Parts: sequence; structure tokens; C-alpha cells
Amino acid sequence: MDTNKCFHCGNDVVKKDEIVFDEKKFCCNGCKTVYEIFSQNDMACYYDFQAAPGATPLDIKGKYDFLDNVEIVDKLLEFQEQEISIVSLYIPHIHCSSCIWILENLQKLNTGIITSQVNFGEKKVRISYHPEKTNLKKIVELLCSIGYEPYISLENYGKSQQSIDRSLIYKIGVAFFCFGNIMLLSFPEYFEVDEFWINKYKVFLRWLVFALSLPSFFYSASGYYVAAWKSIKAGLLNIEIPIALGIIVMFVRSTVDIIFDYGQGFFDSMTGLVFFMLLGKLFQQKTYSFLSFERDYKSYFPIAVTKIDKSGEEIPVQVYDIEKGDRLLIRNQELIPVDGILISEKASLDYSFVTGEAVPIEKKSGDKVYAGGKQLGKIIEMEVLFSVSQSYLTQLWSNDVFQKKVEQKHKNITDKISHYFTPALLALAIISFMYWIFIDTNTAFNVFTAILIVACPCALALTAPFTMGNVLRIMGNRKLYLKNATVIEQLAKVDTIVFDKTGTITTNKKTAITYEGTELNTDEIKLLKNVLRGSNHPLSRRLYDYLPNQEKIETSSFEEVIGKGIFATINDQTFKIGSSQYLQHMSENTHKKTKVHIEINGVYKGSYVFNNQYREGLEKLFEKLSQKYNLVVLSGDNDGERKILSKMLPEKTVLEFNQKPEQKLAFIKNLQDKGKNVMMVGDGLNDAGALAQSNVGIAISENVNVFSPACDGIMDASQFSKFSFFMNFSKNAMKTIYMSFAISLLYNVVGLSFAVSGKLEPIVAAIIMPLSTITIVSFVTLASNLFAKES
Repeated sequence: MDTNKCFHCGNDVVKKDEIVFDEKKFCCNGCKTVYEIFSQNDMACYYDFQAAPGATPLDIKGKYDFLDNVEIVDKLLEFQEQEISIVSLYIPHIHCSSCIWILENLQKLNTGIITSQVNFGEKKVRISYHPEKTNLKKIVELLCSIGYEPYISLENYGKSQQSIDRSLIYKIGVAFFCFGNIMLLSFPEYFEVDEFWINKYKVFLRWLVFALSLPSFFYSASGYYVAAWKSIKAGLLNIEIPIALGIIVMFVRSTVDIIFDYGQGFFDSMTGLVFFMLLGKLFQQKTYSFLSFERDYKSYFPIAVTKIDKSGEEIPVQVYDIEKGDRLLIRNQELIPVDGILISEKASLDYSFVTGEAVPIEKKSGDKVYAGGKQLGKIIEMEVLFSVSQSYLTQLWSNDVFQKKVEQKHKNITDKISHYFTPALLALAIISFMYWIFIDTNTAFNVFTAILIVACPCALALTAPFTMGNVLRIMGNRKLYLKNATVIEQLAKVDTIVFDKTGTITTNKKTAITYEGTELNTDEIKLLKNVLRGSNHPLSRRLYDYLPNQEKIETSSFEEVIGKGIFATINDQTFKIGSSQYLQHMSENTHKKTKVHIEINGVYKGSYVFNNQYREGLEKLFEKLSQKYNLVVLSGDNDGERKILSKMLPEKTVLEFNQKPEQKLAFIKNLQDKGKNVMMVGDGLNDAGALAQSNVGIAISENVNVFSPACDGIMDASQFSKFSFFMNFSKNAMKTIYMSFAISLLYNVVGLSFAVSGKLEPIVAAIIMPLSTITIVSFVTLASNLFAKES
């Protein structure tokens, strides 16, 4: 292991701040404490699974006090009895075998815990504990202390165990049972075995096959009948109509064959068709349910808030219990859950959740404050104007403009082809039947049946689901999670890509900070760090994190002018920190760089310069994309970085600055009005309108499991440089579908040419039909995997 890395979390260890314990280096006391806990409980083998698997524990003092409220805890628990309670907690940090091992051995750290079981795929741990020996708050605090803070939100509150819809599984099970047994019972007739007992029980076996086909026909295939009927009622001709008709014709024809002793029928092919079709639907369903995209405000609101009752007592209450007129206490960094009036003298609110801009807004007593603002600084009090369901933020999420339409905006490729295929097939079957009915009645029925069976578009219907399902799986493995298969089709049509700047093509994780001016000595840096500790301005926090750890010193006086700077006294020295205007020091700012200026005891020292760090591979990515797409960069920031971006990006890239959320949306709509097929790539709720308006909206996120705005897909920020691969892969996916359609149609043309001429027996048609299905599924799986290797 790198000697300059923390033994527990793997972060870089600054030489002057390193803590050495047990001959191991740690970046902070938190990591050292976790190591001590594991060592004392004979759990040091946690580090044997992987080097530096842990996370730096956070200070969560008071954060989970709401878990003292029994009513809230009752809603979070899955099961509760006198001697056992069970809870499932979502833990984003779960990432390796070490995480699984430590989380499944929590009983060694807290004797009140009975068992704990990890669901690695969902990043959840299910904990059973003895309520008389411990409680949920202690368990959560334990998890936080070892670096596994759970994510608890309103989404968890009041959510009873949802019953999982297993109807599709049941239908597949029934279809498979029927298909397998019918195939077994049909073998003797396939091979025309002439044996006494087989001949004696032939009629019985045929009626047994008929009986076995009924559950598959009436139950398993019921979804296709419903879909076909709804399609007919809506005046549409989708792919379900010929599928439903093919199943019905096979069933009716097979029943007629048995009744009049014409043969054993095609019950095996019918049940096989139903089984394979449902299997394709399950494959789709499993792929789509990988991520939950449709989240609302509940995922981000606090689960409880502190209410001040008439006696002045502070009590945690459920957010849904908040009523108009209630007085709330909002602490530092807490999210305001409802609209209200500020009672305290002043407040500093961060509305980046709503606007995307992390510039605090100053409010004074009597001002209206909106839900979604995060309180920065000291505690404030407010009076509630509306309940949580009526707040501004809820209305914002509920606004149609900020939501992806529930109904499908675009017809998928299968529906488009079925629009022509379905009427053509029905017309051919009817015309052929009318022709043969005047020549030979038996042949006429054989031709009609053979056409509908051989041309039953099961291969056609499975082409897109299996291709799209495989593509969604491959993209998901590479950390682009799409909402549904339609998005792939839309990706392939895109001709214009619009990127947001902040948080999309730039990253906050690697912000470069440099110092310009007279070098600060060790004491000055120590005092500067402690002054910044009292500020919650984003630049102050980033600079505070950038400076090395120091001993804590209390400030004598502290005043922060929102949006300008800080004036403080510490150890009899005065510090003035902030903008050049605030310090009255007009420095050259030709490039409009973001700076924090420092003045000590009236003497100007210099400034810390914050440079936006652009994502790795940005220039190469834009160069590749510019060869095929029109590129646009939209930003809510000023145009201070126009020159830098102009040099970095291709010449024809359009740059637009000072764009508000509604302006971004209007910009997208204007492009669409000009006939452009637009993809918006952004982050944050401020981009939600543009993401929803665009033909395809992709959100870039540092943590896909925590934040998902109105979008068609979520891309892990680490995969940003591979954007061009995803665009090419979507086009190749459509090529695969078109090629497989061609193969499927070739089967149909050959089969139909024989069927129409009366030379194709229904039994042969029934054999060709599943053969084409197997061919198509094999082809699309192989082709999509080959295209994936081209990246």
C-alpha cells in the first residue's frame, strides 16, 4: 500500500497532519478511531479483503435526533415485535467485499444487533436487532462512526412493504409447464409411432394436451389479448394484434383438428410461442427495473423537522404533520421543507437544489422563504405558510415542464413496422383464403392457418426487446443507465447535443486552487483556517477544506456580509476575507477569475484563485462529437471562461452564458422548432426543464443512486469521456435491429410463398416459427456484444 495514503480510507495523508498509530498512517482521528474499533473487536481482518476499503467517518452530531421519535421509527421499520425489530437501510458507500464483511458482522460492534444481511446489488443492509438492548438511532450512529452513513429520506417514510408484482413470473411458469408437458405428450405423434397402447390412448392423450393448453391460452397469453383489444379500440394496428390472432388461430385450428380427428393440432407450438414471448418480456422488465428514475421531492426532503410548540419546547415531527401556522427551527445545512415567513433577524439560504447556483441569498425578518433552500449559518426560526404538499418546491416538481411525459412521446420501431406489417399480413391471409375457398375448402383453411402461423411476428416482436435489453444491460455495465428502450432509438436520431457547463463539463471534485501574493506564514494560515470555519459560503468551505488541518481557535468577533466577505478578529489580529470590492483592492481581473482575497491587520496579502477543473478527456470528446453533431454549451455563469472554452472546444461549438433555467428550456425549444433533434446533457433541478423539453435528456451525476432529475438517463460522471461510444453504440443497436428485421422478414417471405400456394402444411409452419425466433434472438445477442467491443 502507498505509504502516503491513509490505511483506512486511502485518502492522501499530508505529512504535517498525519497520525501514526500501530505503525500505520491515518489522515484524521476519525479513520484512526475506526481502526481502533475494529482492532479492539478482533475485526482487523476487514483490511485483508481490500486495501483501504473504508470511508472517512463524518461528524453527525444531532443529525439523527429525529430517530428518538417513536412514531417516525415505527414507519421506518419493516417488522416490530417485543424481542425483535427489522429495518432495511440504504448505504451508498457499499462497494467491495470488505463492506459486505463488516456490515454482516455488526453484531460484534453492538450486542443489541442480532443479524445483518447485505444486498450488494441494491446497496442495502437488512438489520435485525433487539429493541430492549439497542435502538435504530444507535445503529445509525454506529454505521456513521465506521464510515457507512445510511441515506434516510422522506422516500423511506410511511412506505409499507410494497407487494411485488409476480404475475409475469406466474404466467411464465404456467406457460413453461404447459409447453414442456405438451411437447412430451406430442412426441409419439411426431414420429408416427405405431404401437398398440399409443394407438389405444391417442384420443385420450390429445384431449389431455388440449386440457394442458387451456391455462397457457387463457391465463399466460391474456396480456396479448388485452393489448390487442385496446389497440383495436384506439384505432391502431400494433404488433400485438397478429400475435394474439396467431395464438387464437393456432388454438382454434388445433381444437378443430382434435374434434374431427384431423390430427394432434399445434398446441405445442402455441404454448412454446407464449412461453418465449413472455420470457422476452421478463428480460426487458428485469433490465428496466435496474434503476428507479421517477423520483419526486420525497427523495430529497428531510424526513423530520424540529417544531417549536407553544411552550417553547423543541420536538422533532414528521414533515407531513407540519401545518400552516407552525413554527419551525431550521439548523445549519438543513433543508427547508415548506414555504414560510422568516421570523429570525436574518438568514442565508442556498437554493442550488432549485436553481443549480450555489450563491447564498440573504433574507431578513418578514421575508418569504421557499421550500428547497438550505440554511447556511446559525439557527433560524420560521412560520409555516403551506403544508409540504402545497409548497413551491412540490409545485415545481409537479409542473409538467419539469417532468418527462408519462405517455410515450415517440413510437418505437416495432410499432412503426407493425403499422404496415399487420394490415398487410391480415390482407394476405384473407385474400388467400377467399381464393382457395372456391377451389378446396380444406386447403383454404390450411392456407389461412399456415399464413397466420408462419408469419406470426414473434421473431419480429422479440427482435427489438432482446436487442434493446442487451444494449441497456451493456450500457448499464458501463454506467450509463437509460430509462427505457425508446431512449436508445432517440439517441440514434440525435443531431444536436447541448451541454450544461457547471457540474457537467466541469467537476467540483477536482477544483484547482492556487495562491497569488505574499506567502502566508504558518500562524497566519492557522488563523485563516479558523476564521473560515465559521463561514458557510461555498468558496469559504472549499478553501477551508483546501487548507491543512489546524488546531481549533475561537474567533473574538465574526461578521459575514453575504456575497461579499468576512470580517473577523482572532488572537488580536483582524482578518478581512472576500471579494476585491469588499477589501477595496482592485486587482487585475481580465479573465474574470474567481478569487478570495486576504487582508490581515489592514495589510493586503494576496488571493486564492479558484480555477474550474474541466472533465478529463473533454477536448478529445468534443473533437469526436463535432464530426457528427452540432454542439452547444449553455451556462448559468458569467462569460468569464469564454476565452478558455473557445480555445479548448471545436471552433463551431456554440457558447451561451448567463442562461437561467427557463432560458435553457427556451433555447432547446427554439432548436427543436428549427427541426433539430436535441439531446440535453446537464445536472441539477435547474436543468430539469431543458432535460424534459429535449428529445433526450441525460443527467451527469457524481452519485447515480442519490440524484436523478427529470431525465431519460443517468450517466456516472466517471464515464463522461466515453460519451461518443454510447452515441455510436446506440446507432449500431438500431443497425442490429434493422438487420434482424430483414432476417425475420426473409423467413416470412419464404414461408408465406409456400403457404399461399397451399404447399405448406400448418405443422411445418409451426416448426418454422420457433426456429426463426431462436435464430433472431441468437443473432441480436451476438451482434450487440460485438458492437460493444468496438469501444
